[in-house]
Amino acid sequence: MDQVFASIKAELASNDGVRQSQALLLVLQHAAAGKDISSIASAACDEIIASPASALCKKLAFDLIRCTRLTGEQWEVVCRGIQNDFEFPDSDVTAAAVSILSAIPSWRLGKFITDCSKEISNCIVHDNPNLRYAIVETLGCLLARDDVVNLCVTSAALLDRVATWWRQIGECMLHPSDPVSRIAFESVGRLFLEFSTKKLSRLAGDKLVPSEDSLAIRAGWVVAMCRFVWEKRDTLMARSKVLTIESFRASIFPLVFSAKAVATRMVEDMQKLSGLRGTPRMALEESGFRNAEHILGISDVVSHLMPYLFVLDPALVYEVSVNLLSLADVPGGKPEWASAPITALLTLWDRQEFNAGRESIVRAVVKNLQLLDLHLQVSLFKRLLLMVRNLRVEADRMHALACICRTALSVDLFAKESVRRGQKPLQNTNIAALFEDAKIREDLASINSESLFREELVACLVESCFQLSVPLPRMKTTGPESRVIGALNYGTVSGAMSWTQSALEVVEVCRPCVKWDCQGRTYAMDCYLKLLVRLCHIYDTVGGVKKSKDGASPEQILAETRLQALLMQLVKDLNEVTTARLKARVIWALAEHFDLEGLDPLLADDPEDPLNIIVDHIHKVMFNIDSTATVTNRLQDVQALLVSSEHLGSRNLRAGQMLTRELEDFRNSALADSVNKHQCRLILQKFKYISKYPDSKWVGNSGATGDYPFTHHKLSVQYFEASAAQDRKLEDLVHTAVQELWRPAQSELTLATSGMTYLKAPPTPITLSGSSDPCYVEAYHLIDSHEKRLTLHLKILNLTEQELKRVDVRVGLSGALRFMDGSPQGVRQLQQLHSQDPVLSSVTVGVSRFERCSLCVQLLYYPFFGGVGLVNGEDGEGRVEDGSQGVRLRKNYTSEYGEPVVLRCGSYRLPLIELLVPYALSPVEFFRIWPSLPAIAEFTGAYTYESVGLKAATVSGGYMEPAVLPILSGLRALSSKPFHKVCSHVLRTVAGFQICYAAKSWYGDLVGMMIFGASEVSGDVDLGEETKTMVCKFVVRASSGKIVDEISADVQTWLDDLTDNAVREVSEEEVEAAAADKIKRLLEILAVIRAKLPPQSEPELDTDSEDDSLLPGLETKPKKKPTTLFLPSPEDMEHQALQSAVLHEWQTFRLQQAVN
Repeated sequence: MDQVFASIKAELASNDGVRQSQALLLVLQHAAAGKDISSIASAACDEIIASPASALCKKLAFDLIRCTRLTGEQWEVVCRGIQNDFEFPDSDVTAAAVSILSAIPSWRLGKFITDCSKEISNCIVHDNPNLRYAIVETLGCLLARDDVVNLCVTSAALLDRVATWWRQIGECMLHPSDPVSRIAFESVGRLFLEFSTKKLSRLAGDKLVPSEDSLAIRAGWVVAMCRFVWEKRDTLMARSKVLTIESFRASIFPLVFSAKAVATRMVEDMQKLSGLRGTPRMALEESGFRNAEHILGISDVVSHLMPYLFVLDPALVYEVSVNLLSLADVPGGKPEWASAPITALLTLWDRQEFNAGRESIVRAVVKNLQLLDLHLQVSLFKRLLLMVRNLRVEADRMHALACICRTALSVDLFAKESVRRGQKPLQNTNIAALFEDAKIREDLASINSESLFREELVACLVESCFQLSVPLPRMKTTGPESRVIGALNYGTVSGAMSWTQSALEVVEVCRPCVKWDCQGRTYAMDCYLKLLVRLCHIYDTVGGVKKSKDGASPEQILAETRLQALLMQLVKDLNEVTTARLKARVIWALAEHFDLEGLDPLLADDPEDPLNIIVDHIHKVMFNIDSTATVTNRLQDVQALLVSSEHLGSRNLRAGQMLTRELEDFRNSALADSVNKHQCRLILQKFKYISKYPDSKWVGNSGATGDYPFTHHKLSVQYFEASAAQDRKLEDLVHTAVQELWRPAQSELTLATSGMTYLKAPPTPITLSGSSDPCYVEAYHLIDSHEKRLTLHLKILNLTEQELKRVDVRVGLSGALRFMDGSPQGVRQLQQLHSQDPVLSSVTVGVSRFERCSLCVQLLYYPFFGGVGLVNGEDGEGRVEDGSQGVRLRKNYTSEYGEPVVLRCGSYRLPLIELLVPYALSPVEFFRIWPSLPAIAEFTGAYTYESVGLKAATVSGGYMEPAVLPILSGLRALSSKPFHKVCSHVLRTVAGFQICYAAKSWYGDLVGMMIFGASEVSGDVDLGEETKTMVCKFVVRASSGKIVDEISADVQTWLDDLTDNAVREVSEEEVEAAAADKIKRLLEILAVIRAKLPPQSEPELDTDSEDDSLLPGLETKPKKKPTTLFLPSPEDMEHQALQSAVLHEWQTFRLQQAVN
């Protein structure tokens, strides 16, 4: 291979363009095969890029350097070669050179643009179409990126140049050359797309510091181009009509985006933002933005695009349809603007001519379904469900189902509210319209089915109902979600009970799901039963159907009647429930909310009596010895049935008598363990008391809570069930799709214009250099948990009085860090560092796993830099080489750097907590998951705080705590760390607390943390407030042992990162020694006190008479009786003292509230 590379270098050094191009093609083949070609890249930089060569060789050489990693010196050679090519006579060579501008790294890009801004502007207005095409294409990809925006924030001159270039690119859309016009349309479209998605920046790996200035700069560019396109829309539409079909696609998005931005007043918001941030505000005439003009302008754009819905190019039909749908929801839009594109998209689906975009077609249709007429929406449900069923990508399928379910709910609510307001009822607008298709109905009624689609549909529909029960988001501006949110608000405006009407239809239609046999999967059925329990709790079905004289409305009476009938049907369906696990959960749902008092007592012996059926199935599940039921869930099923039996027997005397026999048999059987037997004994005592005192049956009835405690939250490390893993996966997909649809994240523009604070606190830089170093170096980092990347931003300041011509920044890696190109270290070469002038640089690395890691920074600067000289003497004479195509004069340059001075800076350590993200979950879920986390670590920490008493912690109006309690002052920094605070318990009487946190690693591992604290008085008490020491017990549990190992390896560092150096680690020996010293001091003080007290004589006991009363015959003290009780232990005495302290504090609190 060395001989091959040597021959390639020889070919590159020749003066023959054909031989050079052949050698470059051979190198590209080796690069595609995965071989290291860095040595040849250096030769290509010197022989091709930095020297005169043909346009073909230049293009191949630039393709070559894109395939490899260049050093800082090589990038300098490339930049110098591009500068020389700007003045080359052949414009094709210049076109090849400008194509590499987008590949120049960010640390060199700013200086290059500043130095060559005049040449770039000349290329944009050049007469050669090829050169203009190349520069417009390159600038369109380059100027929209985050790194260029970041450079413009710090350089006003560069900002003006970039704004001028965008204006010139906009004018190129009207260029006579079709390729130039097309690429100009694409460039403007990239700018608009980058404003909302930042796709180019993510592909380039840029990390922009989130700031309002950068958003304002980008908004200013978008406003300028939107105004240009809107004002020139007639000319641009006429120009686009003469383009070819392939080129016409590029002109669609800029026209549509500009028209929509103007019509929805987004241009005004962006102009306001850019004007407030110092960007030049353009003259905005209000007369030019009247509603009539907006509607006419958008109508012109729609009329321009509508004929292209019927062309034969599927990609063009899709592009036109999607953009027309985005215009259909603007103010003044018409339903025809949505129906025609949706019809075209459905035709594409039927013709199967756009198979690569099947998911995109479905997403575009379901996202804009609400723009159609109600009858058309309902008619499309059946067809859309069949389309969604055939989608391959699960995330797209869940998103489409969530859209369809939300639209169905909005149609149902809208139709019901219209009828309530006296309008004519609409046919087929209920939830049952989703299940009109015969295949869907067959899947719903089938017990055994291999398809997961029915479970996904039921889960999405139920989760969408739960979203209706919480307040809907307010839409500030019109958009794709405005109409459906308006319909939902319209349907739920009558009261909080309106959403339950649609939810009641959902539980009626989806009732057959309780009979399904899903091979152990229960998520869809759990969702259904949870919604059923919620509805029963809201309507209070325990008390039966309400009467009109009780104040119930006709709608409420009808809903309660339907719900009671549904519960009766579920009781009858218990015989058809396939698994014991699901049967226990259905019985739980019925036990709390079934109307037992409404049963006919004359049918007590009837086997069809609902109570007899429930008790019979309780017996079957409790005495079930099936092996499949005893593996994982029998314990849970038995516990659920025991609690259900308690609910049933406490509310009905006959139920208590029947369940007493069942519990006695179960208690005496071998299937009950000690816990079950003890629980049965308690329940039977309650039943016995209720039967003896029927008027006091409320003692044993805990009442309906509306809670459905069953969940599938089980980790695979403990339960090796494939069904549980599928349930977890389905839940995550459904929750993500529903949350993104119902509670979408607000854009940066919306947050900025609404006055909300959306930016995080700026990171705190860390100084890496010493106090006497000639260069000051500080660094901070930004992370991206989605892409698992870390960007280190460095600021280098020259503290010497002389100018440093060159400074090399070398970054090494330690731990789980890696460079994207696989290199062992990163090198950044900085040029011309003036005194006291800060220079910025950055490096991006990937993080492969949860592990302690750091970045080592080293500076090499050349104080004796000698400039650039000629190798072959100072006379400037070069050597002449003969070639087949003529003679070429070449000069070899070298740099006389001198000896470098190495400055070794401190390493930059990445905190382990930065590799975590908050994991939001409820306290119930947290305490269910906590015992299943296998890896555990415990350690003790301590910090001091000043006690301010209990009065400062009480505020008027309730038993509230201040924002940060004094006893929690050492853990104040936890609020800004990537942890979700699950719950907190503060014991004020003993100044203790318990806090629970949950997080996930970047790689999906679950991390839970509990902190227990107890306060003790410090030995050194100041003259001011009393100083106390809080001793904290940190318990960390994780699903992976590697996480706990990394934390336990350096506990003090973990505590420093967690609490910002507020907590110090304390060993168990120190804790025991401190406790022993405390006891010793107390004993010494007690001994001194006892020594000072006079001895007391023992009183003589009167053995003859035990009556010590003042009056004879009247006993004031009871006589002592023999007892078998032992004296209380110290633990019992401490527990009694704690109870007394709690009661005393509660009494004090009540007195304070009475005074307030």
